[in-house]
Amino acid sequence: MNRFSPQIRHLHECIQQTRLGQMCGSPERFRDRYEILKILGRGGFGITFLAKNAVLPGKPLCVIKQLCPKVTSIQSWERACQRFEKEAKALGALGNHPQIPMLLDYFEVKGEFYLVQEYVRGSTLSREVKKSGPKSEAAVKQFLQELLPVLQYLHQHHVIHRDIKPHNLLRCEDHHRVVLIDFGAVKEELADACEHSISNNGTTNFVGTIGFAPPEQFALRPVYASDIYALGVTCVYLLTGKGPLEFDYDPNTGEICWQKEVNVSESFAQILGRMVKISLKERFKTVKDVIRALDLESYVPSLTNCLTTQPRRGKTHIKEEIPHIYVPSVTRTAIAIREWKAKLQGK
Repeated sequence: MNRFSPQIRHLHECIQQTRLGQMCGSPERFRDRYEILKILGRGGFGITFLAKNAVLPGKPLCVIKQLCPKVTSIQSWERACQRFEKEAKALGALGNHPQIPMLLDYFEVKGEFYLVQEYVRGSTLSREVKKSGPKSEAAVKQFLQELLPVLQYLHQHHVIHRDIKPHNLLRCEDHHRVVLIDFGAVKEELADACEHSISNNGTTNFVGTIGFAPPEQFALRPVYASDIYALGVTCVYLLTGKGPLEFDYDPNTGEICWQKEVNVSESFAQILGRMVKISLKERFKTVKDVIRALDLESYVPSLTNCLTTQPRRGKTHIKEEIPHIYVPSVTRTAIAIREWKAKLQGK
């Protein structure tokens, strides 16, 4: 990765006067290979462009993310370079996953950082809901079955997404699965590298989306469970068509009051409730915990009749109800479900 003295003034103006923006629609090539087609989006950390690689057969489309950290000294510039390279390599280490855009290249040019990623054709879940309306409980469960393994894959590679929301989830036109885009790790590391991570208006360089990000993320201390919270809020959006800021909040817990707005089973509501707990102690800690809860929850309708409502006389614990003899698998599953439901209810 090339290094040179930072051009501080250029960094502050990169969003207003970006070279790639001026190249949109022109035959000029960026780095002698990328033809810039249009702007896909912009935010506080930079701009995203749609481009095509003119030197490869077929001129495949790609996405170029231009990141512009507002550094104010050479020291913070050096930190930004180190953090960018570290996090870009971490994204590259994710490899080729069908539900994660592949990182094709990363580099720095004249004080600006760039990520080049695979372009995914599709529509966001936000657009799906706006077009077709809220989704059913079954559809949201199917969505979780598709996305939870992807999130588990990220966490196993020590990557926290930091910005899961309907706008960052695409339904791919090719394989129709949900694809997770716009990772926040690189942006957060660049923001943190800037001096004191404080902007001119005195606010922290928070990476994420208000309403979808939990409190620990605002404190710049995201954990794996932060992604679980954002995923839970996304599920609430899919069920209701309402963003988190449209709900009332419980003044005692700070949690969104979503329960009256959805029509789902009690068992699924309990799972969603744990996903969006403000307290990290009460929230699911790992994706594996969520998957296990959903797996057990799927048995509830068919095995309700297997659950006894009255314990044996003198017995207070579920495990003590069954003597030490052979127990059929259906009965063992029923006991596990009863224990799980009791745990969800805090008993």
